Amino acid sequence: MQTLRLLFQQGAGSRLPLMHTLCLKKEGTFLTHRTLHESGHKSSCRASMLPTKSQTTCGTTHKQSRPTGSFRSTASRFRAILFLLLLTLPALAQEVEPTVELGEVEVKADRIIKKTDGMLLYPSEQQKTSSRSGYSLLQQLTLPNIRVDEVGHTISAIDQRGSVQIRINGIIVDKAEMLSLDPKSIRTIHFIDNPGVRYGDGIAYVIEITTRRADNGYTLGTSFTQALTTLQGDYTVYGKWNTGKSELSLNYSIGYQNYSDLRTEETAHYHLNDGSVYTIQRNDLASRNQSLNNQLKLTYNLADSTRYVFQASLSGDFSHVPNNFNQKQIVDGKQTYTALEQQQSRSGSPVLDLYYFQQFTPRQSLTLNAVGTYISTRSSDSYDEGSPYRYDVDGRTYSLLSEAIYENRLKPFTLSAGLNYSQKYTNNEYTGDVSAATSIHNNRVYLFSEIKGLWGNLRYSAGIGGSYLHYRQQSHSYDYWSFCPKAALSYNFTHALQLSYNFQMSERTSRVAMISDASIRNNRMEWTVGSPDLKPNREMYHLLRLTYTNNRLQTSLEGFYKQCLRPNMAVYERTADDRFIYTQRNQKEIDVLNAMAYASYWLMPEKLSVTAYGGLFRCFNFGQDYTHCYTSYFVTGAVNAYLGNLSLHAYADNGSRFLEGETKGYSGSDITLKAAYSYKDWQFALIWQEPFQHKYKLFESEILNRNLQKHTALYSGDACNLVNLTVTWRLTRGRKFRDVERSIQLKDKDTGIIR
Repeated sequence: MQTLRLLFQQGAGSRLPLMHTLCLKKEGTFLTHRTLHESGHKSSCRASMLPTKSQTTCGTTHKQSRPTGSFRSTASRFRAILFLLLLTLPALAQEVEPTVELGEVEVKADRIIKKTDGMLLYPSEQQKTSSRSGYSLLQQLTLPNIRVDEVGHTISAIDQRGSVQIRINGIIVDKAEMLSLDPKSIRTIHFIDNPGVRYGDGIAYVIEITTRRADNGYTLGTSFTQALTTLQGDYTVYGKWNTGKSELSLNYSIGYQNYSDLRTEETAHYHLNDGSVYTIQRNDLASRNQSLNNQLKLTYNLADSTRYVFQASLSGDFSHVPNNFNQKQIVDGKQTYTALEQQQSRSGSPVLDLYYFQQFTPRQSLTLNAVGTYISTRSSDSYDEGSPYRYDVDGRTYSLLSEAIYENRLKPFTLSAGLNYSQKYTNNEYTGDVSAATSIHNNRVYLFSEIKGLWGNLRYSAGIGGSYLHYRQQSHSYDYWSFCPKAALSYNFTHALQLSYNFQMSERTSRVAMISDASIRNNRMEWTVGSPDLKPNREMYHLLRLTYTNNRLQTSLEGFYKQCLRPNMAVYERTADDRFIYTQRNQKEIDVLNAMAYASYWLMPEKLSVTAYGGLFRCFNFGQDYTHCYTSYFVTGAVNAYLGNLSLHAYADNGSRFLEGETKGYSGSDITLKAAYSYKDWQFALIWQEPFQHKYKLFESEILNRNLQKHTALYSGDACNLVNLTVTWRLTRGRKFRDVERSIQLKDKDTGIIR
């Protein structure tokens, strides 16, 4: 017979699920039936029993009783022994491993667990083995409304609802961490499509990746991606050294591109003051788009898994645009001539990031984070359409972002509260044909609190945030108060069927560049002018979703409605001398309605999966003197096949279409075919993008103003039939030290320069 010992271990205050240790040994036969629930996983254990001569129960063998003559003395001794056992039971409970006698074990786990703010995913071993980085794994998962460009190392929202925030163990990460991430170490991926009150404005989705714990050891690795059909490459090297509670990591990446086949085609109709319509065509004859980027990051962390975490990182981002140009053919009325547009820039940004986490009790914790950023930018732009025009920018930005969060896991719910303080100073000096000095001060204080709990089959969360924003630019200033409530409910009708509703109100702050007091000429007819009196606005949205999930099928239906009150909307003004000014002002309202259906199914479990989703957008823009509405449709499909060390992937979508203010836009479609092969510590992948295309449309926009109608399209020959080779090598010796689990991370990249 076999006895199965199941040992459950969990550190105090640990956020990780229970660890199972299974040991087999021969003893007597037994019968048990037990169901274990752990972090949403279901485990079923079954055993069978055959009768034997001696029956064993809980490790005690039942034999014949003693003679009756010695019954009293035996009973007295039994009471004394029982009393001593009761005294030593607490100590024994800490030292002796609890055992559960089990027989044949069958473990089943839900791959997708529905949460109030999204869903928790457990990637399959096939998905992790066939992935080379965090980008390739996310691409295989095909999350709703998420587009992953594994070659360009970008993750964006197809529905244009906002930006996508990526975190690893609570830390907001960039390209270096995503490339150096070992997919085999990933435990879970939390896809949050309803971010809470503390994630900041403009964040539509959060992807939280959690990795396994690890101990001492080191990891070295490289990830090289080189285009075979154009001049583009990205190279990363990294290393992690661990000893005891400490880890030291170093990442360096360099990327370059040299495109020569980007073409812009533009036709503009200007309605002049005399009632006539003046038409200008601007079409590129030649172009060059070069850039070189370097990133270096050094990180040290000291961690005790049950008490504290301290992390300090120093990073530097450096980019260089040597001399980009677009040579245009201008058809201006009855004359035709060529014009040259040029741009060059250099920028550097050192960042110091300090983080501290303290676990006071298994239920209470405090998290502190402070980030100091300095951004230096020097750029030069020129364009000689009509007449020569040139300006230079010398820009400097200083910012301090800090946040503190307290969390208490009470019995009825979990309470979290926090304070966010930021201070930013922007000083951009324009010289040449633009003469302006913009000195902008921004201070912001934000308080927030949130509770999350479970009541039967109903999950709920409620949060509230309040902020105070102070802005000053020379004679322009304001003080702005905002109130940001949030509520979410989800009800499980069955284990597979869930209905959820989410509501949130948040503030949206305009880009620093648009509130600067500067005017930039775009061409001989158009100017971009900053709006220093531009104020933040409020957004309110409702989301209703019905989901059904089992081991092979994941489906959802959702409706999304967003209302933007007093938003920053486009304004095109015509001056008395027939100049056309673009700026922004707080206007009436923007409404967005989105309906979507999503389905993902394993045709062959762990071997072949298909995903498809699509829907429609309806946009309503109510300006002071215009109303524009627009309806668009989108569709996406993906197929993933896992054939041992070989994996095949296909992805396609029809791009995204949107209308905001007076601009109707389109972002190009995407078609990607990929084959990947793993061999020991090496992984190789061929990625073919936009196959069989000769003129790929990257972007298209249309201005719908009554005085200015303009159609612009950007085409790329470099992106057509683009083939990339990716080579990844990772060497691990010893067990890796666990990554620091962080709950907050701050970052600043806004230079405040008008483009």
